[in-house]
Amino acid sequence: MKRLRKKKTGVNDLVWVLDSTLREGEQTPGVYFDKHIKLAIAALLDEIGIDIIEAGHPMVTTEIHAAVKSIAQKGYKSIVGAHSRSLQSDVDLALECGVGFLGIFYCVSDERLSDVFKKDLDSAIKQITDVISYAKSKNKNLLIRYTPEDTVRSQFENVVQAASAAVDAGADIISVADTTGYMVPGTDRSMYNYISRLIEELDKRNLHPRIAVHCHNDRGLALANALDAYRAGASIIDAAALGLGERAGIVDLAQLLTVLTIDYSVNRWNLSKLVGLYDLVSKHSGIPIPANFPITGKNAFTHCAGVHTHAASINPMHYESLNPEILGRPRTFALDHMSGIASLRYALNLIGENSLDDAHQHDVLCEVKSVGQRGRTVDLAELTHIVEAVKHHKTYNS
Repeated sequence: MKRLRKKKTGVNDLVWVLDSTLREGEQTPGVYFDKHIKLAIAALLDEIGIDIIEAGHPMVTTEIHAAVKSIAQKGYKSIVGAHSRSLQSDVDLALECGVGFLGIFYCVSDERLSDVFKKDLDSAIKQITDVISYAKSKNKNLLIRYTPEDTVRSQFENVVQAASAAVDAGADIISVADTTGYMVPGTDRSMYNYISRLIEELDKRNLHPRIAVHCHNDRGLALANALDAYRAGASIIDAAALGLGERAGIVDLAQLLTVLTIDYSVNRWNLSKLVGLYDLVSKHSGIPIPANFPITGKNAFTHCAGVHTHAASINPMHYESLNPEILGRPRTFALDHMSGIASLRYALNLIGENSLDDAHQHDVLCEVKSVGQRGRTVDLAELTHIVEAVKHHKTYNS
């Protein structure tokens, strides 16, 4: 079997990011992207430098099939992929789209096999391997990922047995799915330990597929679990813009790329395109970007409290650990009830106002605080109006 990852586990710069905004993202209740919007999203993902764009599950609707086919035909640098059940009909439809990646999934837990599929593990593995072998026979260069659905809550020995058979049948990637956001770092449900153990078991069998992780965010730990997996030797991480997906979604793409770039020194992505991607996805999904969202939220690089703005105006790194310039974003200072005279003076300088004496600067600050206590912030345009009003009052009463 061709070696696709380093045998020794641990962080390396071979990490790939798979974006699933167009597949998992559409499993967000009420979210659907029109074909032309899917093409626009895919184009931005390609510009960012995403390794694999999971464009959809062609069997779901004829519209999704058409969109996957259109995206696959664009000639992107990114590998375009499709999702597939362990059924030959799904594989045929995906291959007809011309994709270079195929994600095949099937459960191997005893409970689900018995309750839902009414079959034993051996029968399930035969179905999985037959489909993988078939897909590989149709396109020997096709990257095939096999995912044991709800991997981390399935019997570990079942996962190892199915993964080993899948690799022998031609799978290049084994994905560990935390389908319910069950894993917790630093506990006996650690993704680091799980990935380490799985790699060790596959190594014993002289099998060395790439290991991927698909982490759901039910406990708010998707990114932490994904990074745990990466440190243990996983080299493909699934993510989606805005963290869209079933229930609480999956790993947020912008947060993942920023951490990998800044904290793990993997410098392969154009982060300046993320803001445009998120604006597009937010607009057409109907899901607003939370103001306090890391990296892409409105307030992510906005300083507010007086002590913060004073220090940040002198040296931003006093109250920042990320430079907004790497994302093509500006640093901003909010004026509201928390503002002090230093932040006001900084803002006055930004609007070119240097004629107010200390007393009238205090009057402006009082008005700013009054607006802030009504639940609003004062932007530079409104600050200009407040200054003019104070000047007028000063002239009228002098």
